[in-house]
Amino acid sequence: ASDLSGSSAPPRRNGELVFEHSWESRAFGIAVTLCERKAYDWEEFRSRLIEEIAAFERNNPDKQGFNYYRCWAAALERLLTEKGICSAEEIDRLVSTGRD
Repeated sequence: ASDLSGSSAPPRRNGELVFEHSWESRAFGIAVTLCERKAYDWEEFRSRLIEEIAAFERNNPDKQGFNYYRCWAAALERLLTEKGICSAEEIDRLVSTGRD
């Protein structure tokens, strides 16, 4: 993954990535691995992530309930379905079997 800065930067503490739940680290790893395997260009993912964060902020001006990795997962799911890598049904099935 090339650029993880600006509005698309993941949460960090003392320079280290911060994951509150195991599904967050899995979603992160899936996105990075698929990009490394050339399933998509990092900029394709990053632009969708920025869009998801902006949509959350538009719909929640007080930013209550914000979870960076929910936006990350939504961006990943959208990209995978748009590119025909997975269907929404396949993603739903995988998510339901991998919950914390």
